[in-house]
Amino acid sequence: MSVVISDEILQASQLTPDEFRQEIAIHLFQTGRLTPGYASRLADMPLNDFRQLLKQRNIALYSYDVEDFELDLKNLQELGRL
Repeated sequence: MSVVISDEILQASQLTPDEFRQEIAIHLFQTGRLTPGYASRLADMPLNDFRQLLKQRNIALYSYDVEDFELDLKNLQELGRL
């Protein structure tokens, strides 16, 4: 599937085509719609470069919330490691 972005929209965004793809990829990654691998492919960047872009923008590569922490604690307790 191909998506065509009109020149008018591209000009209004004041972004280059590469920057526009990167912005879309970052947004889809941040909203959990794409994995880092798929987002880097959409951005047309190597995965490590996409990770660097996220780092430059202070965007976490992984989300680790309180629920994840509590689950880890529970699992460690069940394994007898706490």
